[in-house]
Amino acid sequence: MNTVKKNSLPINQILPGDTIDHLKSLPENSIDVIFADPPYNLQLENELSRPDSSKVNAVNDDWDQFDSFKDYDNFSRLWLKEAQRILKPNGTIWVIGSYHNIFRIGYILQDLGYWILNDIIWQKANPMPNFKGTRFTNAHETIIWASKNKNSKKYVFNYEAMKSLNENTQMRSDWFLPICNGHERLKDSKGKKVHSTQKPESLLHRVIISSSNPGDIILDPFFGTGTTGAVAKKLSRSFIGIERDNKYIAHAQKRIDKVIPYENESILVTTSKKSEPRVPFGWLVERKLIEPGDNLYDSAKKYKAKVRADGSIVYNKNTGSIHQIGAQVQDAQACNGWTFWHFDVEGELKPIDLLRQQVRSELN
Repeated sequence: MNTVKKNSLPINQILPGDTIDHLKSLPENSIDVIFADPPYNLQLENELSRPDSSKVNAVNDDWDQFDSFKDYDNFSRLWLKEAQRILKPNGTIWVIGSYHNIFRIGYILQDLGYWILNDIIWQKANPMPNFKGTRFTNAHETIIWASKNKNSKKYVFNYEAMKSLNENTQMRSDWFLPICNGHERLKDSKGKKVHSTQKPESLLHRVIISSSNPGDIILDPFFGTGTTGAVAKKLSRSFIGIERDNKYIAHAQKRIDKVIPYENESILVTTSKKSEPRVPFGWLVERKLIEPGDNLYDSAKKYKAKVRADGSIVYNKNTGSIHQIGAQVQDAQACNGWTFWHFDVEGELKPIDLLRQQVRSELN
């Protein structure tokens, strides 16, 4: 696999024109994350109106018009095939849609060999009501998150960061977020919405934090008014946008130019322990953070084990690792010795995991 130099890509640029043409021009294995908000092909035949007869600003733009499902499928297959080519082996793609198109998108993704990781339900806190009263209010959209193929095992997922964002509770696949409104909604000089389907920055914040790292390249092949670029810039990621509408490009560029990135320290996220350097208990002994002959205790001081020079510990003549002996004394199948065993600091017990974190900080 050839490594693509970042400076050879159109970083932090909006490319005007056809998305498929631009995707074909990008080198393979060059993009970390793709967020795509493609045309939904809503198939609206008539204008929508409220009970007071006022017109609803529905999605009836030219870019959302296709002659048939076949045409839409062909278009989707072409851009998704190119997107797959340019994704890095550990890259992922997010595609958002409504019931009009997301099932067709999902079928094509699987047909091309993408590996679906999750389908996310974006539950809208303030959806537009169904004015006719002929069906349920459309209160959600679906986002498919997929890796390049089934062999892409090392994709980025900042699990601990998502837990932290969710008050230290595992993040679920149903996201309750408001639609784009207020000061965030871009409007023209007449007060009209610039884009009919502008996505909220809170949605892109969650997508980008969960699946990328600072410095990564985020590509949006349907850039619109630049939500992906604005959030990427704030979070110190690079972006590439593709957009064919010059009006959208002008508003997006103006919006992104105003963005001030967060300070470097502010964009750091809680990392998973799996991604941190492995530190054997013996390294603590070598560094004299724990010395041979020192005692280790459980949090209640019910058990006491003695440290040996090779990093093993002994309890009642049984020797083994901190994990093995921790499991034995509890008559358990397994034990995380780092959190089970404690060392004494002036009469106060502290988990030995604190010492492991000290070594990790030195390694980093």
